[in-house]
Amino acid sequence: MILDPILKKFGKVFEENGFEAYLVGGAVRDILLNKPCSDWDVATNATPEQVMSMFKFVIPTGIAHGTVTVHFGKGEKKEEIEVTTFRTESDYSDGRHPDKIEYAATIEEDLSRRDFTMNAIAVNLKDGKLVDPFGGQKDIKKKIIRTVGNPNERFMEDGLRPIRALRFASQLKFSIEKDTFSEIEKTDVQKKITSISIERFRDEFLKMLKTEKPSVGLKLMEETGILKLFIPEFEACRGCIQGDGRGFHDFDVLDHLFYACDGAPSEPPKYKVRLAALFHDIAKPQVRKIVRGQDGDDDIEQFTFYNHDNLGAKVTETILRRLKFSNEEIADVSHLVKNHMFHYESSWTDAAVRRFIVRVGLSYMDDLFDLRIADVYGMHNNSVDLRCSQTSENLLELKERIQKITEKQNALSLKDLAVNGKDLIEHGIPAGKKLGLILNELFETVLEDPEMNTKEKLLKIIDNGQWKIDN
Repeated sequence: MILDPILKKFGKVFEENGFEAYLVGGAVRDILLNKPCSDWDVATNATPEQVMSMFKFVIPTGIAHGTVTVHFGKGEKKEEIEVTTFRTESDYSDGRHPDKIEYAATIEEDLSRRDFTMNAIAVNLKDGKLVDPFGGQKDIKKKIIRTVGNPNERFMEDGLRPIRALRFASQLKFSIEKDTFSEIEKTDVQKKITSISIERFRDEFLKMLKTEKPSVGLKLMEETGILKLFIPEFEACRGCIQGDGRGFHDFDVLDHLFYACDGAPSEPPKYKVRLAALFHDIAKPQVRKIVRGQDGDDDIEQFTFYNHDNLGAKVTETILRRLKFSNEEIADVSHLVKNHMFHYESSWTDAAVRRFIVRVGLSYMDDLFDLRIADVYGMHNNSVDLRCSQTSENLLELKERIQKITEKQNALSLKDLAVNGKDLIEHGIPAGKKLGLILNELFETVLEDPEMNTKEKLLKIIDNGQWKIDN
């Protein structure tokens, strides 16, 4: 294997000090798949203390488990390389960390403790030769995910490994070997999965959502029972039919959510939109009603889901809080879910557009529009060019109108008003709740007619006796 020059230089340091060094893990797998790799993990027969003596800048990031991080190179070529001593492990009572770690003598012993064959390949930094004792290259060529050795043993060592298998299947477009897959559904493995920390599940869950088609991994999580272990709210969405002949939906609520997640932008900065797409209709089963005669025919059955947006925002907040997302992430995603049901038409007045901006917030507009496109995509799970759809035309028109309003610097918040609380107090209005109500009324006036946003005009409204204040 042809190695990056900095890796060869890094390996030379080990060689000069009488040690072996191998590139291991996902980096090797990605190179074999002709994918870019940014994280380099190196395994060596040198102890952490010996590694620290060989390099100038070393951080003991996981020294208890034989791992240190070496800062190697200069300038733009500077890399952080994680170095771990060859080791074997036994007994994982906490479902993650081995109770006992012993240093191993060979790279083959070290590879035997790894999760999947595709991740149990090493490259000698000295000569670029591959070490592949478990047939990882063969499985990569066949696009198969297979555990190293007995799948039950591997999964019982770390409850995250079954979830990683599903994420890799989605990310790499691989299939999971049948014995490996069937083991995930076993009772003891499921119990081990529940022992992992919620943060570890959340991080793996996010990686799955950032794949090209999250629906692949999400469906595998549902099929194996993992989804209901962590997000049981989805279970009610399976079989919740919403297609009633009007052509809006081809799928039940759960598949719609999965496909909407596929339709959201895949770029990492947009992961909140993917989260919102996955949860935007999650409250539909709770509010679903069957009605007849909506179109004048009592024989026509239709479904309604009134208030699922507001209730969905609350359910989303509950789930994200359970998964220990940050307060900012919870607020942003819940806000998108709450506001996803807007229905813009060209007949909207400029005042209606301004009120829409105030309700949603300018900073959320792009994400909300992306969420709307994802929602439409999820209705039929097709590759129709949504840019040519009526939905996109409406969104484009609304976006242009919003831009014109912002360019005019219309008042879109209380702080944009030409008067403030101090001005009203000086005008004879006492501080208190009524002053706040007056400011809000003045703001509504300005939203309706931006030309009213001058100090003279706003104070004149008060002078005209619209509010009678007892001095």
